[in-house]
Parts: sequence; C-alpha cells; structure tokens
Amino acid sequence: MTIVNLEPRVKKTKSRKNKAVVDEKSPLIPKTLEAGSSGFDDFNGASFSGAVFNLSTTIIGAGIMGLPACVKKLGMIPGLLSIILIAFLTEKSIGFMMRISRAGNLSSYATLVGDTFGKFGKALVQICVIVNNIGMLIIYMIIIGDVISGTSSGGIHHSGLLEGWFGVHWWTGRTFVLLVITLAVFSPLSCFKRIDSLRYTSALSFGLAVVFLVIAVGISIFKIAIGGIGMPRLFPIITDVSSVFELFTVTPVVVTAYLCHFNVHPIDNELEDSSQIRGVVRASLALCASVYLLTSFFGFLLFGEATLDDVLANFDTDLGIPFGAVLNDAVRATYAAHLVLVFPVVFYAVRINLDGLLFPSSRPLVLDNVRFAIITVALVAFSFWGANFIPSIWDIFQFTGATAAACLAFIFPASIVLKDRYNIATRRDKILSVLMIVLAVFANVVAIYSDALALIQTSLSSMGVIS
Repeated sequence: MTIVNLEPRVKKTKSRKNKAVVDEKSPLIPKTLEAGSSGFDDFNGASFSGAVFNLSTTIIGAGIMGLPACVKKLGMIPGLLSIILIAFLTEKSIGFMMRISRAGNLSSYATLVGDTFGKFGKALVQICVIVNNIGMLIIYMIIIGDVISGTSSGGIHHSGLLEGWFGVHWWTGRTFVLLVITLAVFSPLSCFKRIDSLRYTSALSFGLAVVFLVIAVGISIFKIAIGGIGMPRLFPIITDVSSVFELFTVTPVVVTAYLCHFNVHPIDNELEDSSQIRGVVRASLALCASVYLLTSFFGFLLFGEATLDDVLANFDTDLGIPFGAVLNDAVRATYAAHLVLVFPVVFYAVRINLDGLLFPSSRPLVLDNVRFAIITVALVAFSFWGANFIPSIWDIFQFTGATAAACLAFIFPASIVLKDRYNIATRRDKILSVLMIVLAVFANVVAIYSDALALIQTSLSSMGVIS
C-alpha cells in the first residue's frame, strides 16, 4: 500500500525549525518562539520514530478489543480481509488529505475541509472530532474502571484487579480509582502543548499492546498444542436477509479502529522533515494492521463462538490452562495501562478542535496559558464525570461514534477530492472517492438500522412484549 504524490508544500530545506507561525494556515505550534513569549524551549522538530509511535497510539485504542468479534461475525477469512481492506482505504484517504493540504498550504484537518466547503464544513469537522474523541475518552475511562475496580452487568459482578487482589474497600471503588488516575496520570500528560512530547508514553503504550498480543498468542499456541482448540469458522452464517444486514454492523468497529486522521496534521506540523509524513503513515498503518490481524486471528481462534463483543471480557473466565488466573490479570492490566497512555494522544485533538470551534479568531492556543488551562481542565473533568455518571455511554456512542468516524475517515476526504479545488485529483482518485462515500454511507446506515432494531427488540423482550 502506498500514498502517492505527496508533494511538499513549498520548496524548502529538510529542517523546518525556523518556520514561523504567520496565519491560521500555519502550523498550530511554532518550531521556535522568541524568548519569553510563552515558555517554550527551542524545538527543532519531531523525529520519525516519535511520529510513528504517536500516530500508532492514536490508531490503537479500544477498537482492538472489538475486532475478534468482527471476525466471529464475518468468519475468519472475510473478517481478516476486511481489516486489510479498511487499512488500504485509510491510507488512501490520508493520502488525499495530505496531497490537497500541500497544494493549499493547509495545516489542520478542519482548515482543509473549511478551505473546500467554507466555515460550515470546518465547524462540522471540529464537531465530529469533538464528539468522536470525547466519546473515546469516556469509554477509555469506563474500561479502565471496569478492569481495575470491577463492574456489574445483568446481575453478575465481575471483580476488578484491585478487588481480586485486596478485596472490596473504599479505595478499590471506581470513583476513587478513576480520580487518582485522572489526577496522577491523565491531568499531567494532558498538559503537554506538543504532541511530540508524548512520544515516549506512546512508545510504551504501543509496547503494552504488543505485550497483550504476545500473551494471547502464547495462550492460543499452548491450547493448540494440548488439543484444546478446534477449527474456527471460516465464513459467516447467513440464514435470511436480516443476517446479511447484520454483517454490516462490523463496519463502524473496523473503521473506528483505524481512525487517526485528526492527528495526522499536528504530527506533520511538528516533523523536522515534513516529507517524512508518507513514511510515518505507512509505517504506522503497517504496524497497527499487523497487530489487528494477529489479535483478531488468535482472539477468535482462542475463544471461537464464545468470543464476546469486547474480547477483554473473555479473559475474565477460566482459560483451562496452568496459571490461567495470572495470565488473565496480566492481559487486563497491560491493556488498562495501554489505554491510560492512549488517553492524552486522543485528548490532544479534542482540545485543539474545541478551541478552534469556540475561539476561531483568538491567537494560537499554545500562546494563551489561561485559555489552554481552562479548556484542559474542563475536558478532563467532563470525561471523568461521564465515566462515572453515564452508564449507557456505550449505546450512545454506538451511533454517534460510528457516524462521526465514517465522516472523518472517508466521507470528508473523499468529498474534498471530488470537489478538487486545486485540480490535482486524477480520474482514479475520484472513482475511489465515490466508492469510499458509497461504502461508508451504505454500510453505516445499515449498521445503525441493525443496531437500532436489535436495541428495540431487546427492550421489548425485557418488557415482555415479545418473546
């Protein structure tokens, strides 16, 4: 997979450390600032490896845990092929974005869409990023709380790590645990003004995702060796028209799993050599697609038809192997730690877009410490509140997240290509763009319809209206 024709914005030297911020189309964060202007140290640009880890961490979030269930629904072969297909389309859509950004000297996703569709388009992108990412932040906190403190569902209580190790105490409760993590980890990491400052935590986060994968693969191989795993189902089970429609419910999950478009421009703006962004995107997608394929394959292989929508919940059961309980705790602990470190990378885009939506004419956010602090505190506090007091957040963002993700990943980039403001799109680009829009709209409409129908049927069944 390649992203073609990523032309530089203007002819320039490899280093961008002397590039200044002159207007709204310039990078959000200046490479160097005059002494005393805002407290920045001299910044000569981000490294290739740091950019790869930040973009990879943006990609790999909670979505990874839903992919084995997607493979279960589609069958092993179509499921793995869908993961590869969405990776290919994601690379193409990011390629569209960056080519047009180079042509117009545009330095943010919102500005890119605004350049083509005006203020309404710019605001719509910002709203989509805010809705999608705040939903992700709250879901991350919910998962972390479930893993560490435990949760109850359907009258069954699933003990968290702290409850399992130390018993039930006030300090093992969800609210106290999330408060400590918010104050000790989320708040400090959310205060960085450059996304490159998160490169080390992003590298650690990606490493924790790999640790989770290694444990899952090891368990699967061991169970294969002792004959504890059967042949997985290769294709979907289709019995009627509704079962065909249900297959499309995997689309929002896979699309969301690759969504990283909102952080591509900030990472590109901070690169010392902006021509490296193509390599950054390719390397990040290759790494994440590999992790996704292996996780999906071995997750479905390990649990088969018992694979749950969130495969992490499968690791709360007896694995039937020596040290199964220890491995269960290791899997849950590494994944919770991974999400803790993903939080600030996703948070970065929320803050930028919320500020751009509320204060479009103000000076850059990084130069206004008061505004920066107010927005940061408000967003962290809202995420904490949502994780503790919105129990149905999963159902809410099952719809809003799917819609926003489809727009950000495919519909907006493809629409920009079809508009072709700078006359650089090829016939092939436009054909692919039409296919992206058709796929995104059709698959997500069908998915939302199927999800809504399932929720209605579940509600009616619980009330005894239908059996």
